[in-house]
Amino acid sequence: MARGKLPIFDRYAEDGRLLGYQVKIRKRGWPAVTRQFDRKADAERFAIATLRDMDAGSWVDRREAERMTLVEALDTYAAEVTINKKGAPQELRRIERWKAHKLAKSSMAAIRRTDVAAYRDERLKEVGPNSVRLELALLSHVFTIAIKEWGLGVENPVRAIRMPKLPQGRDRRLAGDEEKRLLDAAAKGPHWLRPLLVLAIETAMRLGELVALEWGNVNLADRTATLEDTKNGERRVVPLSPAAVKVLEGLPRNIGGAVFGITTNQVEKAFSSAREAAEIQGLHFHDLRHEATSRLVARGNLGIVEISAITGHKTLAMLKRYTHPDPKELAAKLAAPAPGTAPAAKRGRPRKAAVGGEVVPMRGNTE
Repeated sequence: MARGKLPIFDRYAEDGRLLGYQVKIRKRGWPAVTRQFDRKADAERFAIATLRDMDAGSWVDRREAERMTLVEALDTYAAEVTINKKGAPQELRRIERWKAHKLAKSSMAAIRRTDVAAYRDERLKEVGPNSVRLELALLSHVFTIAIKEWGLGVENPVRAIRMPKLPQGRDRRLAGDEEKRLLDAAAKGPHWLRPLLVLAIETAMRLGELVALEWGNVNLADRTATLEDTKNGERRVVPLSPAAVKVLEGLPRNIGGAVFGITTNQVEKAFSSAREAAEIQGLHFHDLRHEATSRLVARGNLGIVEISAITGHKTLAMLKRYTHPDPKELAAKLAAPAPGTAPAAKRGRPRKAAVGGEVVPMRGNTE
């Protein structure tokens, strides 16, 4: 029988035992909703909340979300979304990581913010914060796609938690005569190593971008190199400095069209050997990108937007992580007079000119 005004009915076994309670909601303009509960309080709570949301026009059908597990959502996401991404192999590994976790057996509707927060804290004991951020970002996008494209009636639990704080970016730059020592050592290695290192320092290109560079995308007359395949998936045109142009002019043209015709593994091995030969400690190849970006900032004649157009950094925050001005250089700039001003001792000193063999003071323009 119905309990009061709520559409709740007792459920009985054949022998007359009370098994539980069933909610049956039939409301015009909304789909029929039927749900079974063991406890009366749970049935009443569900009925009240559902009827309230229907009256407010905000009720969302969660049945599909309750049927779909996270494993099923991840598999669908991999087939529909991940497969089209440039970084698909890496993301597929993260998907497998999620599928192996106990949360993967839960329905999409059952995953709460506390579950995701617990996963975050658990993983931070095993891997670095950036790895955890990438895993959480994947889960967040799965929920976003599920809500927007699959029509699941759920909320994104990842948005309700704190993301792990990233450590301070590496600030390793070439110090003292390290650049000379590194390039001298590189000159004794494969013929392509020294030119590649010079280009890395002059252009701020990533290793993958340098390896993928082809002659068809290099315009020495315009002094530009077009990168069709960048990390963020966007095309980028990189201006070439005179030193970069000189390096490219001195390289032989490969029949295959690639500027270097090598792999990232070959570069990493050769770079490691040159670094050891130069007796340089703690330098990674990617630090050359940091070095190049910092030098672009130190030039002083390029704006942040112009620098980001050269380096491909998507946000100011990311650009700042990879830019490390030398404090000594900044102190020297602070000590120098600002552009357009003269030292205080010389300000106001009358100018002089030679007139008829005599030096006479010149009056300033009073207009």
